[in-house]
Amino acid sequence: MPASPRHLARRNATQALYQWLVTGQAPGDIESKFISDETFASVDLDYFRHLITQVPHYQDELERRLEVFSERASDKLDPVERAIVLVGAYEILFRPDVPKKVAINEAVQVAHVFGAEQGYRFVNSVLHQLAKSAESNGDDESLS
Repeated sequence: MPASPRHLARRNATQALYQWLVTGQAPGDIESKFISDETFASVDLDYFRHLITQVPHYQDELERRLEVFSERASDKLDPVERAIVLVGAYEILFRPDVPKKVAINEAVQVAHVFGAEQGYRFVNSVLHQLAKSAESNGDDESLS
């Protein structure tokens, strides 16, 4: 089954945000390199743009909320896993249209593709804890 346009947007946004974390380039500069690729035709371009602008905008808050559930400081994480977790956390906390289970599952799938061999376990654990915390703070999306 081919990947959905939104899944492809998440995958590409993860790559773009990885580049942003490693190089410090502005997301807009990185965006132009991604969307010029002919394989980008099946990507949800609006969602890709949304993620690469909003995740950096909320980075400090996302990392502050994630730190509670990670044994490592954000700047000590592998940059690929850091980008994956930031996208997942953003969706959990700021995209009520994305079910928390979907945000976690999508992040885990991206971690299987781009992360370290066991990186998906870290991604799953941290995002699941964040989602449970968000749920107990008034969000009614069930995770059980």
